[in-house]
Amino acid sequence: MKLIYRQMLGFFAVILTLIVVLGLLFINVTSRMLYTNTWKQLQSYSDSLIEDSMRYDSATKQFEGFTTVPLENNAELLQRQNVHFTIYRTKKELIYSSSNYTAKITNADWKKLKAGKTVHKMMDRPTKPNGNLKPKTTSNQSSGTKSTSRPLMTDVIRPYFYKGKLVAVVSIGSFVSNIQTNLQQIRENLWIAFIVSSLIALILSYILARSTTRRIDKMRIATHQIAQGNYDVHLQLKGHDELNDLSLDFNKMTDSLQESQEEIKRQEDRRRQFMADAAHEMRTPLTTINGLLEGLAYDAIPEEDKANSIKLMQNDTKRLIRLVNDNLDYEKIRTNQISMSRKVFDAADVLHNLAEQLTKKAGTQSDTIKVDVPATLMTYADYDRFVQIFFNVIQNAIQFTDKGTITVSGTKTPTGSEFKVADTGIGMTKEQLKNIWERFYKADRSRMNTKYGESGLGLAIVHQLVELHGGKIDVASEYGQGTTFTIFFPDRDHARHQSTEKHDTNEKGV
Repeated sequence: MKLIYRQMLGFFAVILTLIVVLGLLFINVTSRMLYTNTWKQLQSYSDSLIEDSMRYDSATKQFEGFTTVPLENNAELLQRQNVHFTIYRTKKELIYSSSNYTAKITNADWKKLKAGKTVHKMMDRPTKPNGNLKPKTTSNQSSGTKSTSRPLMTDVIRPYFYKGKLVAVVSIGSFVSNIQTNLQQIRENLWIAFIVSSLIALILSYILARSTTRRIDKMRIATHQIAQGNYDVHLQLKGHDELNDLSLDFNKMTDSLQESQEEIKRQEDRRRQFMADAAHEMRTPLTTINGLLEGLAYDAIPEEDKANSIKLMQNDTKRLIRLVNDNLDYEKIRTNQISMSRKVFDAADVLHNLAEQLTKKAGTQSDTIKVDVPATLMTYADYDRFVQIFFNVIQNAIQFTDKGTITVSGTKTPTGSEFKVADTGIGMTKEQLKNIWERFYKADRSRMNTKYGESGLGLAIVHQLVELHGGKIDVASEYGQGTTFTIFFPDRDHARHQSTEKHDTNEKGV
């Protein structure tokens, strides 16, 4: 069964159940109301009967009995309205009866009457009046006909007292058929209302079900478009129900898929660029080695140049090895496959040692290296990776600086250690700054084959290593004026706090 029909059936069942319950309650309340109104009317008739027919001794103010004429007159009037009454003095003493019908009064009823309570009987099969007094015959009764049927009646049995003494009990009733006629008319009207309401409920159920399934159909169409590769799909948000929440999550999913698709395209572009750059970087030394090998094989190289040719091949081979090792290191760092052994050490000694090692290389560019750090600068990091980071950064500064100064400085901060490597070299443009962390990117393509940093992987490796430390690296540069790298390493406590937050974030993501 389709969802729309299940929805319709559900809505229709709920509405129909509500209509039936309300109808039954209405019939019950109406029935009670009709009986209550009838009892009130019968009670007023009973009070009028007693008030019109009671006799008192004017001298002694004593109750003497009932006058027959008023009772007969009232009996004739009430019988036209199908109302019958019987008056008792005691349980076995009947004073007057307007017909052959009277309510059956039980012993329990007499106890209530003597206590001053009025007894109501909703539907009761009447009996013949008991006692020795025969009921009076009115002009509406056929004198020669005996009534043998006993229709259902509703009765009010009411006691009357005079000076605290029970002097009369009036049983007055009306045929239930009068009330049932009214109820039957109400039931017929309710049946008509029920049929009309059912039709309206059916139409309303369809409208409600259709409004729900229409939104689901839109989601189905949108899902089909996504399956076809169209991720630029958004559902319109309406209301604040569960379907709206689902639509909101669906839109977030499509945005995420769109971003993922764009990222896949970017990664594919990077892969192609990487392959092109790697091939370009390897082509030059391989071409050189192949040319020299062919020259040696065909004895085309003079004897005095063979030693130099072998040295050139060795240098290009070492360059290829460095290129492969740098790529392997970058991939291991990027995929978090390296182990970090962080500890606290004096970074001042490390920076002074690096400056001494790179002084000769800086001299080839006529550069000067200055170290401006405190006597002791305790830093929390992986020692070997710390050396690798600053070796690459200082080497990069030397590569792009001629007859200038490279200044290495460091300070202690409340949350860790901060270092700066500033040069007075050629600097970079804003466009170049955006790409310096990419593999094989070189801000100055004319220096592709320089001795140091020729692979274009140094800064990409630096960036990954700093992030693995939970640190931060920033670069500021002005074209023609120089470049400054700022590197921050968190201390032990802050590094643990960052690691905990990252772990919690990953768990929430899972």
